[in-house]
Amino acid sequence: MATRRQHRRAFPLVPLLLALMAAAAYGRLISDGSPSAPLVSVIRLAAPAAAAAAEGKCEQSYGFLPCTTTVLGNLFLVLVYGFLMFKAATYLSAGSELLLEIMGPGLVGGLLLPILGALPDALLVLVSGLSGSKETAQSQVLIGMGLLAGSTVFLLTLLWGTCVVVGKCDLGPNREAVDLTNTKGFSLTGTGITTDVQTSYAARIMGLSVIPFIIAQFPKMLKTHHGQRLAVLLALIASFLLVLSYCLYQVFQPWIQRRKLAYAKHKHVISGILRHAQMQALGRLLNDDGTPNDDVIRKLFHKIDIDKSRTLSRAELHALIVGINFEEVDFDRMDAVDKVMDDFDTSRNDAVEEEEFVQGMKKWLNEAKRSVPASGAFSNKFINEFHERTRQEHDQLIDRSDEVVESVENPGWCIAKAVGFLLLGAAIAAAFADPLVDTVHNFSSATHIPSFFISFIALPLATNSSEAVSAIIFASRKKQRTCSLTFSEVYGGVTMNNTLCLGVFLALIYFRNLTWDFSSEVLIILVVCVIMALFTSFRTTFPLWTCLVAYMLYPLSLVIVYILDYVFGWS
Repeated sequence: MATRRQHRRAFPLVPLLLALMAAAAYGRLISDGSPSAPLVSVIRLAAPAAAAAAEGKCEQSYGFLPCTTTVLGNLFLVLVYGFLMFKAATYLSAGSELLLEIMGPGLVGGLLLPILGALPDALLVLVSGLSGSKETAQSQVLIGMGLLAGSTVFLLTLLWGTCVVVGKCDLGPNREAVDLTNTKGFSLTGTGITTDVQTSYAARIMGLSVIPFIIAQFPKMLKTHHGQRLAVLLALIASFLLVLSYCLYQVFQPWIQRRKLAYAKHKHVISGILRHAQMQALGRLLNDDGTPNDDVIRKLFHKIDIDKSRTLSRAELHALIVGINFEEVDFDRMDAVDKVMDDFDTSRNDAVEEEEFVQGMKKWLNEAKRSVPASGAFSNKFINEFHERTRQEHDQLIDRSDEVVESVENPGWCIAKAVGFLLLGAAIAAAFADPLVDTVHNFSSATHIPSFFISFIALPLATNSSEAVSAIIFASRKKQRTCSLTFSEVYGGVTMNNTLCLGVFLALIYFRNLTWDFSSEVLIILVVCVIMALFTSFRTTFPLWTCLVAYMLYPLSLVIVYILDYVFGWS
């Protein structure tokens, strides 16, 4: 049955407007000590804040955005601009996902979408050394290196380890994780996760992505300054060749895109069923305090149970799914039935009993609560908001039947909406990347904390938090296939960071003739990437203790940089 989706996701512009209004209002008090900051008629493209800071003042980005020299003021602005970069990443993610659903795996998904995913990080890296004099650029470019190193280390340590913790299941006799079984608590050797072999291929690709770092660092390894500029140029060429190769690999071997496509589409099974249940006028699925309403869930079960057998058969689930408006995407209904059955039928008797249905619905509702921040009572609108989420509603990963691109009605409107999301995300990222870098630099000056450490810790949270939440929620499904997709996404993000974002950084170094003096920073990237690549490329099962290894690499990275730079004077 053809269906039509009227709304995919109504991204709220209100938080963006509130953030801008707050920043503007706050700026009247903090701009340069005067009651109000005048609006400069000529908007500059970049703000060399360091020169103004040297005179005890700050210079407004674009001539009108607020600035300050105080610690709390800069902290506030870092939060505001960081939130705006987070929204930019969310819009880009939503537009990319919608475009992939419409166009399917191919040139668009293989060439364009990986680049769009890395755009916020790339823009922040670009503006960190684009403005001001050569001395200013050399000072601020350390923020770009901090983001570059911080994003890679964050994805492979804190996020990787957390996904192992939330996705862990009992390890069976063959040392593979048993889906949906978690009876051994936090046993370091008896629980863990298992991925498929394709995920290890993604890890190997990630390992190869460190080659440009090695090329750029080669003269430093030889302890010579000769040939450093040539090494940067060669590393720059290698970076973009690797980006092109990785994108072409996805075009001609589109299993990565197909995973993302299944990842995006199957969420409508969960959200569609929840919304359909809410619309049946049987009562609210959630109480005012956010707890699932058992009575309403049981009423829904009895309504679906047409033959009154007190179990739901595949035929009854199929009838339910056929009657749901899944909107523009025409799903394979039988495949959706298989996934619902697999998620609810914990006894594996090919039927969903009443208690299994109640527990399954509770699990879905709790996932919805984690995905959609609730304000006040949990109303009918809550379920609709969950349905409209584009990246934070997840269920199982794919098998071969998932790799079919369903037809889409009204593709012109969908493409226009996807392009609108992409343009909005790109515009926000381009507009606020430079103010964020300036604010981090000002905060560093105000606190006397090296800008590298601030950008290493703070900026990856702004640009990667949306993907991190999605990965954690998806890993919490506790299945091999969902874990496989989660870790493939993590390795893909690191690959683009080590190639595209590094390429942008190397271009700054080369064309602005800046000094390549990042030995300690490059070392921690190499250490973390090589350890995790070797660790994940040749095995598919990861016991719980492996998360401790990942977690320890994060503070170790900071300690290494501090000791090498401030004790041994590497930089």
